[in-house]
Amino acid sequence: MREYRGIFTVGITGASGAIYGIRLVNELIRQNYKVHLVVTDAGWQVFREELELDTSNRNEVIEHLFQENDEQFSYHTLQDYTAPIASGSYQNDGMIVIPCSMGTMSGIAHGSSRNLLERTADVMLKEGRPLIIVPRETPLNQIHLENMLKISKVGGKILPAMPGFYHLPKSMDDLINFVVGKALDNLGVEHELFTRWGEQK
Repeated sequence: MREYRGIFTVGITGASGAIYGIRLVNELIRQNYKVHLVVTDAGWQVFREELELDTSNRNEVIEHLFQENDEQFSYHTLQDYTAPIASGSYQNDGMIVIPCSMGTMSGIAHGSSRNLLERTADVMLKEGRPLIIVPRETPLNQIHLENMLKISKVGGKILPAMPGFYHLPKSMDDLINFVVGKALDNLGVEHELFTRWGEQK
């Protein structure tokens, strides 16, 4: 059986910035991590609108975006509660929702578990495992802020999709890689996606 460096769950929702989640998943796969992916229905709409993908056959899109073997990468539908990530007994090293819509964040903050993504986030919190939320919304109203605080108080981490500029980005890829790199930092995954402050430019 193949040995992996760890196991992570990635959620992609209907917030703008699906490319963040896609880039993160591919970097985890490249570094030999096992990945479970859950995409909301609104997330699929973003795939279509922002990435101009034909999402009429979702399985084909998944194969196109994440060309990896079934053992290392698993895609789960929202209602697949038989997925191992739905249970606290599964040794999941952490979960990140990138990008995270305000609707999904609300569901997580209130423990709704309306679908597999929210259920898995709930499992992370109840088991004391890392849960990282990458919200992509502006401006934020009081409800959004209170939901972020709720998640933070019970052990989740809020990592807004805010690219830095001190590394002198020269392309859209540089901006995307900065946010994905910060997400990887908080998952404890080493990377070389951007030049850190104080490093040679």
